[in-house]
Amino acid sequence: MDLVEPHIATLFGLGLSSSLALFLTIAVIAWLFRRDIREKPDVTTALWLPVLWLVLGCSRSVSAWLNIFGLPVSGGASVEEGSPLDACFYFVLIIVGFFVLAKRQVRLSEVVSNNGWLIFFLLYCFISIAWSDFPFIALKRWIKILGHPIMALIVLTEPDPKEALIRLMKRCAYVVVPVSILFIKYYPELGRGFTPWGEATSTGITTNKNLLGADCLILGYFFFWYLLQTWPLQRSTLRRNELRLIAGFLIGIWWLFSQAHSATSFTCLVIGILVVVFVGMRSTNKHFIGTYMLAALVLLAAAEMAFGISGRFSESLGRGSELSGRTGLWTALLGMHTNPILGTGFESFWLGERPRQLEGIFYFIPNEAHNGYLETYLTLGIVGVFLLIGLFVATFWKIRAELFRNFEMGRYRLGFLAALILYNWTEAAFKTLTPLWFLFYLIAMDYPRPRLTTGQPSIEAAGLEESREFVYVEGV
Repeated sequence: MDLVEPHIATLFGLGLSSSLALFLTIAVIAWLFRRDIREKPDVTTALWLPVLWLVLGCSRSVSAWLNIFGLPVSGGASVEEGSPLDACFYFVLIIVGFFVLAKRQVRLSEVVSNNGWLIFFLLYCFISIAWSDFPFIALKRWIKILGHPIMALIVLTEPDPKEALIRLMKRCAYVVVPVSILFIKYYPELGRGFTPWGEATSTGITTNKNLLGADCLILGYFFFWYLLQTWPLQRSTLRRNELRLIAGFLIGIWWLFSQAHSATSFTCLVIGILVVVFVGMRSTNKHFIGTYMLAALVLLAAAEMAFGISGRFSESLGRGSELSGRTGLWTALLGMHTNPILGTGFESFWLGERPRQLEGIFYFIPNEAHNGYLETYLTLGIVGVFLLIGLFVATFWKIRAELFRNFEMGRYRLGFLAALILYNWTEAAFKTLTPLWFLFYLIAMDYPRPRLTTGQPSIEAAGLEESREFVYVEGV
């Protein structure tokens, strides 16, 4: 990456004034959305709800955006309470999303029957509020979590779920990538920051470099998968324009990766891409996908125990054998007094005075475990970790079945699942409004396909797969 970075930096170093760069960025975003709308995609206006949900997850809160635009809004009296404006805004999105699903006659019984492990996991999270030290705050955070399955169901109940996914990701990229480049290059007070130990970082549209890396993982993975859908199309103006769009965003994402220096996200992107390519090989027997994945998992676990490959790999990326200090944090967290069976309650470990017990150990006060499985153990205990693993296994079996029904969507889900499982070894994405957690719900949930015919499919859908009939409730 270091060899390519200077060339990419030169590409974006156009020497523009900040005002002109802002104008051009707005113009590009407006042109991209105008292009999207003129294509008349076979999606409903309700898709803008998950688009807004994902964009906010990939960027900043509503109150933070209002502060940037010169409308100061209090962020809340404490970290625990958060911003009342943000809470109200997310709650309104959830309520509107619920009414969309009600109008589409989405049945709770079908949601439960098709997503038993996921519902069970959510119910356990709700029950764990009972033993939280801050039950009201935990309840508010659990309500926010409900937005993930609601927004995912809106996507899954669109006339064409695959096209809805493509539009969701493209519309998110239209905002996240250009604005991140703008902030980093021309508004460093917004797009750059410092770590607790004084190291300069690039944050782009987000508030920290790890979240920027997660954005690059999500969008980079999507555009690679989308490239595989577009490349086989018959030569045409459509294909040429789509390839140009994909190339432009991949270049932008690569440059953002070079600025974020997020080794975890980049590694997980490579793993996700390798899984997508491997599954697509003709020599790969789809019936043995489970065997392949289990063998890979066993080999990784054996290599980690025998050779400590995570530490060696971290050293090769310039992070040190202790994963940038994470191993010391993990040891300290495991030594703290928590209920090993049930945990401290949903999203409750980092509330109150408990984090201050780490103040004497580190020269800063951590606010996350930098490991999704350890984070789950601290908040939900061994029971929660077991349910999370069961949820992963159930999701894998859903994906394996889809490889024989809808191969392209199946391998998108499989590659992303592999990347997410690996990502949470050194980062914590299984919490609140992180975009990776939302995307997990999107690949983990199933809902019966609609059956009535809807409008004409978009050019993308028409060129990428055979025409189908869909059932859809009119008016949403």
